[in-house]
Amino acid sequence: MKILIVDDEFTNRLLLQEISKEFATTHQAVDGKEAVEAVKAALEQGTPYDVILLDIMMPNMNGHEALREIRQIEESNGFKVGQGAKVIMVTALGDKKNVLDAFKEEADGYLVKPIEKSKLIRQLEKLDLL
Repeated sequence: MKILIVDDEFTNRLLLQEISKEFATTHQAVDGKEAVEAVKAALEQGTPYDVILLDIMMPNMNGHEALREIRQIEESNGFKVGQGAKVIMVTALGDKKNVLDAFKEEADGYLVKPIEKSKLIRQLEKLDLL
């Protein structure tokens, strides 16, 4: 499995990388713009991401904006709804508006920080990735 971890906080990226290392290859991005570029590059190389762990509150481009762009890029590359990367929003924002917005933008899952290994694994199992 190939996972892109997107978070502006180094410690959060490191934690998610540590949790994921036994079942995935991980790459990191520090904001939404970098995430969009990583997704484009992976698609161009024919090695798309299976999972994107995407924070919402980030500089330059937030997670909602990045998710919309990622889904547009996937669509322009021939991916139909549900065929692209599984995007799990990983954020401190647990309010109803952010959760609903994420699912409207075609997120596949939502985890509220602090992230525990068991919660991430359950989410990946729900998405039939583990």
